[in-house]
Amino acid sequence: MNNINSPNQEQRKFISKLALKSYFVAAKTLLFTIVLLNYGTTGVNAEPKALRPDIQIRNITNTISVSASVRIVKDPRNNTLYYLKQNGDIYQVNLGLSNSTLVYNSNNHNVGETQGMAIGPNGTIYLVGNADLVNNQTKGIIVKGEIKSGTEQRVWSVLAKSAGYPKSRTAYDHRFNGVVVSPDGNFIYVNSGSRTDHGEVQSANGLYPNTREVGLTACILRLPTNGKNLFLANNRATLKAAGYIFAEGIRNTFDMAFAPNGDLFGTENGPDRDMSEELNWLRRGGNYGFPWRIGGTDNPQQFPNYDPAKDLLLSPKFNAVQRGYFRNDPTFPARPTGNLIEPIPNLGPDADNFRDPVDGKVKDASLLGQPFSSFTSHRSPLGLVFDTQGVLSPEFNRDGFMLSFTTGDPTGETLAGPFKDSGQDLLHLNLTKVGNSYKFNATRIVEGFSNPIDAAIIGNKIYVIEYGGNQGIWEITMPTR
Repeated sequence: MNNINSPNQEQRKFISKLALKSYFVAAKTLLFTIVLLNYGTTGVNAEPKALRPDIQIRNITNTISVSASVRIVKDPRNNTLYYLKQNGDIYQVNLGLSNSTLVYNSNNHNVGETQGMAIGPNGTIYLVGNADLVNNQTKGIIVKGEIKSGTEQRVWSVLAKSAGYPKSRTAYDHRFNGVVVSPDGNFIYVNSGSRTDHGEVQSANGLYPNTREVGLTACILRLPTNGKNLFLANNRATLKAAGYIFAEGIRNTFDMAFAPNGDLFGTENGPDRDMSEELNWLRRGGNYGFPWRIGGTDNPQQFPNYDPAKDLLLSPKFNAVQRGYFRNDPTFPARPTGNLIEPIPNLGPDADNFRDPVDGKVKDASLLGQPFSSFTSHRSPLGLVFDTQGVLSPEFNRDGFMLSFTTGDPTGETLAGPFKDSGQDLLHLNLTKVGNSYKFNATRIVEGFSNPIDAAIIGNKIYVIEYGGNQGIWEITMPTR
């Protein structure tokens, strides 16, 4: 996701001292993944509102503490819900009593900074975290907690660790975060986000001269779940030879989910330029364009005649613009040969606004009758789930649902979030497969969350956990067949 260092002042007035402390601690590691710097967090504890009369909402519990809530997942064996704190605390949710209980922490799994969690079909928990090293380096850590045969005891072990690799010392060190388990339980897919905003040189104040992306960044890894102490080298060729690279050209796919037909989808966060956010059908060996193609358009910095002073898609609201990261860049790497996979087009009616690069005006793609790849700029899409059980009413049956993290301006473009677009909502994604590609219609069905960050689905109920406000867990009851 993008990040800005000027959060909305009106929002910050409402943040309590406890919430401020929570956000400060959270910023320590999620700073480079969540839109905390660029967009801020919502301090008002508003309740979400259904946009249809056949959708009901109730608050399960609030999870605010000194560490931010970052993930919510279900155990597919028994539909028990768990949520993850950034400091590694894992809580089990009791839906009947509307409370939660701490069940594991970093003393159990030995990961102190966590950003991803998933549970396999056999109940194994997979955690994704990061650790800082000397010389401004970081490494990814993936652990698993397996149920000991014949008991409910969980045994934790290291599935994989990466080599150290250089951070950029900017707001764009996305690091290791999203994880999903294959339906058969044999593999996990882990996102390793970019260390740059849009492929620019980030030398960490000269510590790593001429360094853009490195072997371990801007990719999705595919690892066997039976792996133990796997080593992930900071070398793309070595990773490919080991079979660990699943997809490339990924800026930051913070969330992934399998559709009912087994296809894997991922949400993709765009840069500090008014380029659209993406929904991608992720396939093995695919290159999804970053940093040459972003949001279905070319990154202009790759071209020798680029003049950022004439770029109408650059806004002074954004960190990368303020710091001069958009520049004439004669040494920008050559575009790779072969096809770069385009985002899935959104046919509207919602979340499809764009800024015209010719006149600088914000326009609605579906009103103009043109497809759009895929979401309004700076929405920060995440929390992707599917009705894999096929229990929802025909209108929603076996479809996808997605959250948007960022606060937007529904009537204008005063905020750094999506322009003429509310954000902080739940979208219905009606995906249609067309040959060897997809298209979809996006429709807002719930609004008014406080920085929703993740979702899980159990039957006809979608559970949303918030990063902002009281970090509530909300139960969204959808109509059934």
